[in-house]
Amino acid sequence: MTRTYQLDQIKQVVDKLDVVKYIEDGFVAYSQGRVVVPPVGEMIFEKPPGDVHIKYGYIKEDDYFAIKIASGFYENYKIDLPTSDGLILLFSQRDGKLTSILLDECYLTDVRTAVAGQVVANYMAPSKIDSIGVFGTGVQGRMQVEYLKTVVDCNDINVWGRHQDSLDTYKRDMEKLGYTVQTTTDAGKVTEKCRLIITATPSQIPLIDVSQIKPGTHITAMGSDTHLKQELDPKILQTADVVVADSIEQCLTRGEISKTLQAGLIDKEDLIELGDVIAGHQSGRTSDVQITVADLTGVAVQDIQIAKAVHEALLQTDFGDE
Repeated sequence: MTRTYQLDQIKQVVDKLDVVKYIEDGFVAYSQGRVVVPPVGEMIFEKPPGDVHIKYGYIKEDDYFAIKIASGFYENYKIDLPTSDGLILLFSQRDGKLTSILLDECYLTDVRTAVAGQVVANYMAPSKIDSIGVFGTGVQGRMQVEYLKTVVDCNDINVWGRHQDSLDTYKRDMEKLGYTVQTTTDAGKVTEKCRLIITATPSQIPLIDVSQIKPGTHITAMGSDTHLKQELDPKILQTADVVVADSIEQCLTRGEISKTLQAGLIDKEDLIELGDVIAGHQSGRTSDVQITVADLTGVAVQDIQIAKAVHEALLQTDFGDE
């Protein structure tokens, strides 16, 4: 029996779940080799600019497998539409039957991505944060900060954006949530003040130069999720004391790590995987003077874990169309 759930129904159960534990367990399972994740399916559009990702896979000996479709069309603001849309299909591993259709409009992708940033900061952010640096004024530029509340004691934001109108909107919206926000179109003003930096843009050219990075800085780079996108100067990763990948295999072909490998500035052996850090097999940050980078390209196991948790929670409710 297949059930279909709408966004408002999905949101009702997400806040009641321990999503962090599901995502951490997923990363650990992935690094232990217990997850089957085929290469990302991808379509990239030029006019208007956008991309669509199809991510899918399963955890061995689990109950479900998932297929996620998520789009990002970056000029949708011009026609008053959200940047992203999508859905997740959850199937039974026992018989292949479609168990639920989660019409989440990319909300679950946004949540699991923000949670991954929270997990990374817990292991890799320096102990004292005076200001959080954010590159990007979109959904992740907001959610990444909001999900840091439980691991970072800081309400000050320095945000970079290309357009002052979007910066003004970001400032207004985040200040309503209790943050103090300074805006800038100068990347150097963010890197000068902030030792915890989040990059959340669809940029295809580096936004931050290695010369701008101060000792003790951590960067969570999550905007570069295709082979075309890039937010960081590759020399930043070469200089970093610790470089963590959500998936080493996936980061060989996309994200900041792929660009740095292509430039011959690091080797695959220099990388560690987030699941191994969570499990205690590798160290994240070990000192406040280290420069650390986490490259989050988005792994299907995150979608599997959050879809499974939401599906099981929804089954406990009395809604959903058969």
